[in-house]
Amino acid sequence: MKAQVSADRPGFASDLLSVDQLKVLFMTRRQGRRMKLFAVDGVSFEVRRGETFAIVGESGCGKSTIANAIARLVVASDGRIALQGIDWLRVRGRALRQSRGSVQMVFQNPYGSLNPRWRIGRAVEEPLLLHTNLSRKARRARALQLLGMVGLTADFSTRLPRELSGGQRQRVAIARAIACEPALLICDEPTAALDVSIQAQVLNLLSSLQRELGLAYLFISHDLAVVRHVAHRVAVMYMGQFVERGTAEALFSHPLHPYTLTLLQSVLPAEPPLHAAASPEVSESGEPSDPPFGCRFNRRCSFATKHCAEEAPFLREVAPGRLVACHEWKRLDALPSQMRSP
Repeated sequence: MKAQVSADRPGFASDLLSVDQLKVLFMTRRQGRRMKLFAVDGVSFEVRRGETFAIVGESGCGKSTIANAIARLVVASDGRIALQGIDWLRVRGRALRQSRGSVQMVFQNPYGSLNPRWRIGRAVEEPLLLHTNLSRKARRARALQLLGMVGLTADFSTRLPRELSGGQRQRVAIARAIACEPALLICDEPTAALDVSIQAQVLNLLSSLQRELGLAYLFISHDLAVVRHVAHRVAVMYMGQFVERGTAEALFSHPLHPYTLTLLQSVLPAEPPLHAAASPEVSESGEPSDPPFGCRFNRRCSFATKHCAEEAPFLREVAPGRLVACHEWKRLDALPSQMRSP
């Protein structure tokens, strides 16, 4: 069933990015048989100018596939993506090459995203060479300016990636990403490979750049503490689908889906939770190529009823700006606050 559209959503073209019923299908082989795997199975959301929209969930749920589909690194099987009012999936050829600068990515592994043989200055200049008509002198000046914006001095331009720390390499990756003044920056686990102390510095840098440049972020992460710190709105993803969407404040303080509650309670609490929606130790039942019938979370959920195993819930609005895909969400809504906090 098609997801219900949130009432707080502006017109399609007025959002910076609008994704409608996006699907990404891969073919896989299991026990000698070719099978369809919907890594992303009908998700819809929008990212507004100047905000951070985060997608959270376990590894393998489809978060990064959404990011790659928006960046046109994988092919969407169905659905629509509009970027600044333009049908993004229909842009082809030269027009696509000219438009790629408007969507940039910051990846998890900063060393893997930099050419180890290139000096840092050349790495930062590369997108300017590809997407602008700046002279060589102007590109160099712009590269030095970008390094300064991410907290690196001009002498870093002559260094190789191996001479930098992980945090410094991620700053270089961010400088490259903002070089062409993108409208949307996709951050795919940008701090996962960094030490905790360095994570905070990189997150603060992203926040300051957002305020300074008016950037919009699509932030992909499994780290709930990071998401809570940076996101304005959050979507929780499970086995290729969104199960809950809302503001970060509402979602973290008052989860309405058992899976969201499970994620929050899995963040090592100081004391054991008074109520466990589902045990984080329970292994996955099914996978995207063979999801369980009905609600995909029903075999792990202590709130599940017979209805949950017979009919899949659809994402519907239960409060302004709050969407949840759960037949039993009212039972979670009625829980005392001390029974839902990690």
